[in-house]
Amino acid sequence: MKGRIRRLAGVFGGALLVVLLIGAAVLAGMGAYKNAGMNRKIPETMEQEEGQKKDAGEIDESRLVNEVVLPKETEKESQDVPELEGKYGEILADPERMKEERIIAKEAAREEEVILAFAGDICFDENYSNMYYLSQRGGDISKCFSEDLYKEMTEADIFMVNNEFTYTTRGEPVLDKAFTFRSNPDNVKLLRDMGVDIVSLANNHAYDYGEVSLLDTLETLEKEGMPYVGAGRNLEEAGRPVYFICNDIKIAIVSATQVERLDNPDTKGAGENSPGVFRCWGNQLDDLLERVKEAKSNSDFVVAYIHWGTENTDELDWAQTYQAPLIAEAGADVIIGGHTHCLQGIDVVNNVPVIYSVGNFWFNSKSLDSCIIKVAVDQQGLKSFQFLPAKTEGCRTYQAEGQERTQLMEYMRELSPNVRIEEDGSVEW
Repeated sequence: MKGRIRRLAGVFGGALLVVLLIGAAVLAGMGAYKNAGMNRKIPETMEQEEGQKKDAGEIDESRLVNEVVLPKETEKESQDVPELEGKYGEILADPERMKEERIIAKEAAREEEVILAFAGDICFDENYSNMYYLSQRGGDISKCFSEDLYKEMTEADIFMVNNEFTYTTRGEPVLDKAFTFRSNPDNVKLLRDMGVDIVSLANNHAYDYGEVSLLDTLETLEKEGMPYVGAGRNLEEAGRPVYFICNDIKIAIVSATQVERLDNPDTKGAGENSPGVFRCWGNQLDDLLERVKEAKSNSDFVVAYIHWGTENTDELDWAQTYQAPLIAEAGADVIIGGHTHCLQGIDVVNNVPVIYSVGNFWFNSKSLDSCIIKVAVDQQGLKSFQFLPAKTEGCRTYQAEGQERTQLMEYMRELSPNVRIEEDGSVEW
């Protein structure tokens, strides 16, 4: 028993010794910490404090204010931005220049070519039967065209029509004018629904409700982001081309009108400081030729979209055949004509294809021959020129098929003795 007590006493004695040694070590550490604090020199200025932080290896917060460090993700994104290549890369990288020079970038469906499509007169006047037809179909304008024709319209890289009316709710109709057209500005959205990329305003209805109606039209199209040619707030603007850059090809479009052929027309021509359309009648033809030359010097391919001829006849008048070679000589690569409300023939002048009138496209309820002209352009220039026969009937426009197509193709061949129109509508010369 006594031996057991001696063993327990030995264990307790050893434990007590360990506790005493640990306590002594803790007291020594506290003393060292206290002495270090008492000997530490307190900084007199904030600069000294910042210096002590830096010496201690702490974060220099001033750098967070004065230096911007990009996150790794942002740095990676900046490295991945592709450089714009091609001969027009510098222009495409300059949005201000593109806006100033009326240049529009477009993506093409094919890498090797650009498809342009041209059609004739359209009208969105709510008092006409075609707009009633549209309303009966829930406002879906695709229902106003055959499926195959609508596909051509919407799949073309650049589709152009003649906007033969004004967008306005203001103004009064021009006095003693037989037909005046206007549409609520909200209807401008129909252009996008049709696949339209640019409109011509160089026609004899752009001023139907006076100067205010033309100005409202310009503003409406601009708000919609719809490019236009052939009219403006002054002569300089009215005659300016619109350019498209597509597949590294720069395409210029110029538009002008001969109509009306009067010294003081109802549809006012633009002046130096007054709004109007871009006219090419009489001495004003020189203005058009200068614009075509300018466009040619600034682009690879030039389209001239001209409002001319005599209404409701397929016979050409002297002014059409006189002006076409001059426009071609000035630099146009294709000439598209309109105004007559019916088709006119296809010709080639100075190796430039011309269709003198593409007729109505979606204008009213009349049964008429119509078409789309489909032009393919590549790096070498004009690749193909194709006539796609169509008909308008009962407020609907459709691609001609069967017997209707055969008859329409034969009719166009009769009107076009200097070219060969193949079965698929391709025009050769």
